[in-house]
Amino acid sequence: MSVSEIMSNTEFQMSLLLFVALAGYLISYRINQSAVVGIIVMGIIVGPSLLDLIHYTDFVSILAHLGAIVLLFTIGLEFEIKEITRLKYFFIALFGILVPAVGGFFVSKWFDLDFKACIFVGTALTATSIAITANVLREMGKLQTEAAKAIIGAAVIDDVLALLALSVSQGVVSGDISAVSLIITGAKALGFIVVGGLIGQFALRKLLARLDKARICRMYPESMFIFAIMIAFFYALSAELVELSAIVGSFLAGASFANMKLETGKIFREGAHHLQIIFASVFFISLGVLMDLHEINLNMLIFIVVLTVVALLTKFIGCGLTARVAGLCWKDSAIIGLGMGPRGEVAMIVALIGLNAGLISQSVYAAVILMSLLTTIIPPLLFRNLIYKPTC
Repeated sequence: MSVSEIMSNTEFQMSLLLFVALAGYLISYRINQSAVVGIIVMGIIVGPSLLDLIHYTDFVSILAHLGAIVLLFTIGLEFEIKEITRLKYFFIALFGILVPAVGGFFVSKWFDLDFKACIFVGTALTATSIAITANVLREMGKLQTEAAKAIIGAAVIDDVLALLALSVSQGVVSGDISAVSLIITGAKALGFIVVGGLIGQFALRKLLARLDKARICRMYPESMFIFAIMIAFFYALSAELVELSAIVGSFLAGASFANMKLETGKIFREGAHHLQIIFASVFFISLGVLMDLHEINLNMLIFIVVLTVVALLTKFIGCGLTARVAGLCWKDSAIIGLGMGPRGEVAMIVALIGLNAGLISQSVYAAVILMSLLTTIIPPLLFRNLIYKPTC
């Protein structure tokens, strides 16, 4: 085999990705930070920005997509659906959409972007990626706090509202927008969450309990794990069919099986956790690989810095102040405002849609990608070093 053939070999790529993940854990341990930060930093180092060893190929993209799905499934196992479906979470999500959209539009206008680009940058800022925050909170043992439940609940609603915001943006820039299309889009998304939740609670949950007592599970206890992961991917597919993020579907599947007392529960949970360790690591690496520092000049650097500050502040204001008005204490409100900050892959998808449609330039696309990555890295650093001291 030639060097190029070895470099493109699937086994080599997988081995390299896991080596990078392991190095990310080592960095995180050395600097006492979340594993997410170390792995993303390693992704930047081995990506096009520095060593140019790993590119965002179809192979990496597929593994990263699977990683996000499995990660949110395992996060969902920690939450019952009723814990994250409160009215106050809707208002947190609503203002977490409106304030960033306005902030993103006007900061883009300030940098002389055209109207269509301003619309799409504002739309990209509405997004929230719960994969990052949820993983960090789990590392710290804080998933069962009121703030964590608010973040998860608001972020799921945020995904539906962000979908509507994207539909509005596409309609505005194309001049083809109607109330009917928005109602249909919203109804499909809401219908999936309601129907999927009900099926999960009253059908799949009972089916899993019966399967747990079946003879086949006593002989092959791993069949429980296979069944649950199958449901996770089916829910992820169903979410994508109604134009929601796949991770909303997998989270809903996990929440359907939360807190079940199963004879084979240990194998079921450990299997999901081990699968998540492998594939979620690739997901975090991919976020770093997507960053290309060669795209940055001085003007672009200023725009990225300002856009990142606005992105974090508008989520902090929109979600944090709303949480405070809804009755949460100042510290929990600050955690929510910060925890809703990561844009992650959701903003990247919005930016890619704008780029493919010719509505934003390559440089603006690069700025949004870098903003997404910076908003993904900064909150875990603040959580680890500032937020989690004494409880409020």
